[in-house]
Parts: sequence; structure tokens; C-alpha cells
Amino acid sequence: MTSLDLETARTVIAGARAHASSAGLKPLTIVVLDAGGHVVAVEREDGSSMKRFEIGFGKAYGALSLGMGSRSIMGRAEQQPYFIAAVTSAVGGTLVPVPGGVLIRDEGGDLVGAVGVTGDTSDNDEAAAVAGITGAGLTPQVD
Repeated sequence: MTSLDLETARTVIAGARAHASSAGLKPLTIVVLDAGGHVVAVEREDGSSMKRFEIGFGKAYGALSLGMGSRSIMGRAEQQPYFIAAVTSAVGGTLVPVPGGVLIRDEGGDLVGAVGVTGDTSDNDEAAAVAGITGAGLTPQVD
């Protein structure tokens, strides 16, 4: 796979939602981006609060921008807050440095996109993202 198509993005979303449902998570918004940062698919569950698209997008876009999952970006923010502030400015404010933004790699290890999940705790958001990616037969990169 060299790109992330709509059908695969929908499969990622379905897997994330299934995980959320079985785990009893709060309503989620799930944003799937291709490797170029373009929105491929997004779903907002009933009851998901406003601005969740922007948060999910920021988690995924930040992961793509820095080549690491948003959990690792959070670690960088704690150790190098000025760097993360500068990067956030450089990418137009679209960087949310908390877990829930996970890179997507294909079977060959190539980067094909990212998913940003928001609506529950950051750890639960990340778990839903990982479940969606693995459920689509792809490899999540959280670090």
C-alpha cells in the first residue's frame, strides 16, 4: 500500500468505534489523514462535544508533522516546551501534544497516514486509535 484510501480509512474508524463501544468510552471524533496531512475520513459520534474535529485533526497532524505519535510529542512538550511551542506556531496551531494521535504504517513499514481520536481520556483515545489501525491490518506507531 502506498496511500491510504477511503475504504481503509473507514475501516480504521469502524475499528476505533467498535473498541470504544466495547470499552464504554465517551462519544468520540475520529479523524484519518493521509501521509500528506489531507483528511481522508472523519466521523463524529452522537454526543461528541464541539471542536473535537480540530482536536483530533491536531493530534493526527502533529504526529505527521514531527514523525512521532502524539504521546511522544507530549513527552517532548514536557522536556522542551519552547520547541513544541515553536513547532505549533510553524504548523499553524494544528498540533495537540497529548495521546490520541497515532501514525499509520503499511505492511512494508511505509508511513501512509495518521489517525487522531478525541472525546475520552487521552489514553483511551490512543487505545481506540491503535485498535482501529490494527483492525485494518495496518501497524500503529505511537512513539
